[in-house]
Amino acid sequence: MSRPSIENLMDNMGVALRENREQTAKTILQHTELFSELIKFVFKTDYKLHYKAAWTLEIVLEKDLKRILLYINYFTENLHQLQHESAIRPIAKIGKWIAFATVKKQDKDFVEGLSMKNIEQLVETNFDWLIGDFKVAPQVYAMDTLYYFGLLDTHRYKWIHKELKSVLLQNIQTKSPAYKAHAKMILALLT
Repeated sequence: MSRPSIENLMDNMGVALRENREQTAKTILQHTELFSELIKFVFKTDYKLHYKAAWTLEIVLEKDLKRILLYINYFTENLHQLQHESAIRPIAKIGKWIAFATVKKQDKDFVEGLSMKNIEQLVETNFDWLIGDFKVAPQVYAMDTLYYFGLLDTHRYKWIHKELKSVLLQNIQTKSPAYKAHAKMILALLT
């Protein structure tokens, strides 16, 4: 089988059906050398279909989250570039998985693989997604990511829960029912 290009895979993926994303992810998993290109395409925001790379990355990392660790610096340094809602949702979900693996699961590879700078970039971007005018799914993932990182047992991250609580209390009355439900759950955990 010849090596496909990421651009060709994105151009031919089709609509957001799970089966289309699964098939593209399967190709990436078969051609592991394409993974670094996939991550670069997620953040290549001048390419009109970059969000499809984010969809694919979500599926690939759902199967093997540790693949992100070799590219964690690039990943966290470029999060702020994303503006397309269809790219932000899967990337916010990946951020939640990273936070969970690091904090709740205490996965050694993530605990040792994430620098303070990586965590700070994830926290900053997730606050941006939570406070900004974004759809509910990335905001819910941002709540979870921030909650997990606020559990880190260092003084450096204790402010996260206080700020998260403040943002949720400020926004809860004006947001959607899904936002309100998840915010109430997070607020209950914070008390």
